[in-house]
Amino acid sequence: MSLSHQQKVYIPKEARTNQYITAEIKVTDELLAQYPDFHSCYQTLSRIIFNLAEQHDLRNVHVITNDKLPVVRYHTEAYCFQTAEQILFFYNPAYHEAQNLFTEDNYRARKLRIVFLATGDEIRSNSANFHTRVRELLNELMPKLPIKDLKVKIRDHQHLSYDLFAKSKGNKETYGYKLRAIAPRYKARKCDLPENVSSLTYVTVSLPLSRKLKQGLLPDSATDFSPLYQHLEDNFLKAAANKQLTRLAMIANGLTPLVRNSKFEKLDSKAEVQMIGFDPNATEQQVIRRWDADNLVEAAHFTIVAGAKDCDDSGYGRFMNNVEAALKTFAAEIGLDPEREDLVVRFHQHISYQL
Repeated sequence: MSLSHQQKVYIPKEARTNQYITAEIKVTDELLAQYPDFHSCYQTLSRIIFNLAEQHDLRNVHVITNDKLPVVRYHTEAYCFQTAEQILFFYNPAYHEAQNLFTEDNYRARKLRIVFLATGDEIRSNSANFHTRVRELLNELMPKLPIKDLKVKIRDHQHLSYDLFAKSKGNKETYGYKLRAIAPRYKARKCDLPENVSSLTYVTVSLPLSRKLKQGLLPDSATDFSPLYQHLEDNFLKAAANKQLTRLAMIANGLTPLVRNSKFEKLDSKAEVQMIGFDPNATEQQVIRRWDADNLVEAAHFTIVAGAKDCDDSGYGRFMNNVEAALKTFAAEIGLDPEREDLVVRFHQHISYQL
C-alpha cells in the first residue's frame, strides 16, 4: 500500500458532516444588575444576538440560559428535545434554519451559551468560513453588552459520522479523507487561531446492547451483568492494543460520555453526563472504565482518543485507519453481523479558546 494511500481513510460517501460552535459568556451579578430581571436580560441579549446573526448570514442560532448542555446530531427532520441537563438538536444542515431562546422562569444562569449550527452544503470545506463569521459576530457583540471585559470561551465542534459496515450493506462508494487538523485547515483559509488553543481529536461508537448480545453472555434471570461488560471491555481493549491505540474509554453506566482535554478542562460529571478527560500529550496509557455489574443499560459507549503524535503533516488518516481496523476486529469478536447491524462511527475534532 502506498504511503499516500495509508495517509487517507476511505469513508462512505453517505457520511454525515456536522459543525457547531458554542460561545460561553459568564453571567455576572454586575451584568444582571443592568436589567429589571433575569427574563429581561435574556430576552434583550438574545434579540441583539439574533439581529447580528442575520447580518452575518448565520441561519441556525440558539441562546441557552438554563445551563443545559447542547448535543448536536444529523437528522433528516428538525427536532429539539430537552432533558433535565441537555438540549438535543437534530437537524439537516442543508435545509434547516432556526432561532430559539431556551430559558426557564426565575432561573439565574451561570453562563449565557450561544449555539451556532453550521448550515448549507460542504460543511467541512466551509468550516473555516463559518468559524470566521461566528468570531466576527462575537467581536461585534461584546461592545454592545452593558458590561465590558466579559470573557468569552469559544468551542468549535466538528464530526463525521458513518456506518462502519456500509460496504457490507452494498454502499460501495467512498471518499478519501486526510482528516487534517483544524488549525492548519483554518490557516490555509486565512482563519488564524490564537496560540492558546486546546484541541482534542477522538472517535466515539455507541453499541446497543442487543437481545443477541445479552442472550449469548447472560442467563435469563441474570442480576450480575459483569460477564457482558467484561466481555465487551476485554475485546475492545485487546483490539485497540493490537493497533497501538492507548487512550480509551468504555462507558456503560447509563450516562452520556462527554470527552474533554483533561489538561485544560474541569471534569464535573452530572446525573446524565459522564465527563471523561484525556491528555493527548501524555505518553502513558489512559484507560477509563465506567460500568456497574448491577445495572443493565441500553448501550455501551466506546471512545478512542488521538495523541499528539497521531497527527502527521497529512492529518489523522493513518490514525483513523487503525481505529477502523480495531473496531472491525472488536465487532467480529463480539459477533456483530455487518449486513444486518449498524455500528455508527463518529470522528470528532474539537478546539476551544478564550476570545
